[in-house]
Amino acid sequence: MARELSLWVVAAGLSLGPAVSNGLARFAYGLILPAMQADLAWNYTQAGWLNTANAAGYLAGALITFALVDRLGARRLFVLGILATPVTLAGSAAFADLWLQSVFRLSAGIAGAAIFISGSAMSAMLFRLDRRRNALAISLYFGGAGLGMIASGAILPILLDRAGAAAWPRAWLFLAGLSALAVIPAVLAARRCPQPARGVGSGSETLPVKAMAFGAAGYFLFAVGYLVYLTFLVALMREGNASAVLVAVSWSLLGLGVIAAPFLWRGILARSVGGGALGLACLATGAASLLPLAMPGSVAALIVSVAVFGLSFFMAPTAVTSFARRHLAQALWGRAVAMFTIVFAVGQIAGPTLAGMISDITGALSHGMAAAGLILLAGAATALLQRPLGAGPHGARRGGLPVGATCRRSTTERH
Repeated sequence: MARELSLWVVAAGLSLGPAVSNGLARFAYGLILPAMQADLAWNYTQAGWLNTANAAGYLAGALITFALVDRLGARRLFVLGILATPVTLAGSAAFADLWLQSVFRLSAGIAGAAIFISGSAMSAMLFRLDRRRNALAISLYFGGAGLGMIASGAILPILLDRAGAAAWPRAWLFLAGLSALAVIPAVLAARRCPQPARGVGSGSETLPVKAMAFGAAGYFLFAVGYLVYLTFLVALMREGNASAVLVAVSWSLLGLGVIAAPFLWRGILARSVGGGALGLACLATGAASLLPLAMPGSVAALIVSVAVFGLSFFMAPTAVTSFARRHLAQALWGRAVAMFTIVFAVGQIAGPTLAGMISDITGALSHGMAAAGLILLAGAATALLQRPLGAGPHGARRGGLPVGATCRRSTTERH
């Protein structure tokens, strides 16, 4: 009993990784964007560019992590990322220049990828002989992103409302401080976690990329669309004169949705054999993105929108990983996860800047948001064309999460 409790403490400590890498270092920019845009006279393209820079950093960080994890180990990469993130966030507070800001957002993306991918590998080591507890530990790990969203969403809107747009550096320093508080417990948890096995195992089998094309394309479209909502939602609310309290409540609801999502989607993921789960995640996030645009000024529509989006957007990465595990031989899981990670990273690079350009050209932020919503719906239609892979060497696999040596292969269940 004491050992089990100790492992749950480790799981809670590791969950601070996504709280920092996603909740604070990536998503919280959407809370600060309206203040920076007002104070620095940015257009929507420039505002979107900063999240594009962060997404580009994530792509670079993912490639670096996959290249170095066998040499350095997941624990060391996790610790390096968690130590670097407070510095990158403090750097965003220090400079108003867009290009210097871009350097720190890029750096935050690199560090965030190292945290997120390595931490998910370590969380998969907990309770690896007990499938039910193992799945719960992994869900707890990813739920940390929601914790970071709640922590930032409850404070930053009120801070910026009271102090004014020029206080955006203080907002970044607040995020840096929160991430610094997570360093010690996260590092201690990483030191107490068993190390994931190194090496992916090359094998002679090849990844059936052509047979997975509709799933990969749907996932790419999801990545293009989802980050637009998180980047510009608060700016859209501010355009509609939403109060700081409503912004805080809405962002906190997004975080609560992330935490609750695995329990809601468990049965759907278990039953989905083709692209159904991914298609449903794209459909839900697309509908959630379009709802406040269809009913402008409606608080009820906004609340439903953020609740549905929060409950859905972290499920798309889970869906593609579940698809790979169900249909591919174990030796191919690592390559499938790497492929989907790269597809996702490239897609989210395009989204924020593209939406910002559309908004600048048309003169309305709602048009860029609408484009993202339609892209998500297109992603749903594309994903639904994905069929189960055929029998044979790439047929469905039974038995769920393997023991021990596959932990690195499950590194990016959510991005």
